[in-house]
Amino acid sequence: MVDSLTQADSTPSLFERWKAMLPARLRGAPVVPVVRLSGVIGAVTPLRPGLTLAGVAKMLERAFSMRNAKAVALVINSPGGSPVQSRQIYLRIRQLAAEKKLPVLVFVEDVAASGGYMIACAGDEIFCDPSSILGSIGVVGGSFGLQELIKKIGIERRLYTAGEHKAMLDPFLPENPDDVARLKKIQREIHALFISLVKESRGVRLKGADDVLFTGEYWAGDSAIGLGLADAVGDLRSTLRTRFGEEVVTPVVMPASGMLGGLLGRRAPGAGSLGGSFGGWAGLAEELISAVETRAIWARFGL
Repeated sequence: MVDSLTQADSTPSLFERWKAMLPARLRGAPVVPVVRLSGVIGAVTPLRPGLTLAGVAKMLERAFSMRNAKAVALVINSPGGSPVQSRQIYLRIRQLAAEKKLPVLVFVEDVAASGGYMIACAGDEIFCDPSSILGSIGVVGGSFGLQELIKKIGIERRLYTAGEHKAMLDPFLPENPDDVARLKKIQREIHALFISLVKESRGVRLKGADDVLFTGEYWAGDSAIGLGLADAVGDLRSTLRTRFGEEVVTPVVMPASGMLGGLLGRRAPGAGSLGGSFGGWAGLAEELISAVETRAIWARFGL
């Protein structure tokens, strides 16, 4: 009699069996939306849309608004780019995290350097691979000196400006030391903002001295952890399962594309964008230059 009662009590009820058939997300399993932030920041051409706040804002909002979310995971793979776009993306992530009261976990893939590391600092915790590259907390700018070349091929430079410094750092004019000094002053101001952001975000976790951390140098994962630029070695799947349980659901939040993307003002990259806006041969030349510049930015980190 007792055995039969025990057996009856252990039989799943109809509700329990029905619930077991539902997807984990509908059973109330913890959800951690995943947003991928990849590429050069701010470099936008018709075929190579870079990371900008306008391009990622909708994804971030959807991720932070997802039902049953226990945290938001960001997967970052970026060598940097525009300091303005980097900081704006960082600020939007922190604003949404505060509004929704959700922790942000960052997972670095190949590289989170310069502006890519600035965005990574939006995470409450930063995880990386031992071979990931992190850091490059500095500011860089460059140009070419082409004034001798145009002389050799018989081109005369004609430039008309209103404003003493309007043609500052023109690559077809000889370098002016005063212009270089002005540029370096601007770079120092931007660098100071970057340093302040890192210190505010990482706080007491930073272990290195300023003259080590903020020289523009970068490090592999374990060294970055030792300096306090990251918290631990860890991949997304294992870390989230350990933190939230085996049933954790990790939906990847994708950018809008197609008709919806057009309505949201974001063009999906691809051959379909080769229309009139591409600009024929002029557009092709611009695209090639952009491709070379993008390749050069990645190459600085051996990638």
